[in-house]
Amino acid sequence: MKIPPKTVFYTIEKTIKSYRKFSKRNFLKVVDNITVDQKLILQYLNDFPELSQKEIAELVFKDNASLTRMIDLMVNKKFLRRSIYNEDRRRFKIEITSKGKEVLNKLEPVISDNRKKAFSGITEEELIQLDITLNKILSNLK
Repeated sequence: MKIPPKTVFYTIEKTIKSYRKFSKRNFLKVVDNITVDQKLILQYLNDFPELSQKEIAELVFKDNASLTRMIDLMVNKKFLRRSIYNEDRRRFKIEITSKGKEVLNKLEPVISDNRKKAFSGITEEELIQLDITLNKILSNLK
């Protein structure tokens, strides 16, 4: 069966939303009150501690105001710590806390299980081809 091109973006969007909902449901089984975006922020700051707020916003596809609200929530939950840079008092340094690192450790096996479930019945070649196709679409949109 050939899929009409006009439904492909709908399917992509539906897949992303379904995966995020599935992930959040499973996250909440091990960590109270965390979203997929908050987990992504924790992961990026854990892996790349020097990221600026602007860089984080780009990586998680959020505008600066939305990211500021998310960071405020995460500071209140003690997942992140925010301080002013001594060199530039207009900038904030955002750091993952020990509690934030603990959350990442708890979520690691959940994420692995989520991916196994999502990719069940899909071959490595199919995943590679999907990645190639999606990257071609991204390239076409630049």
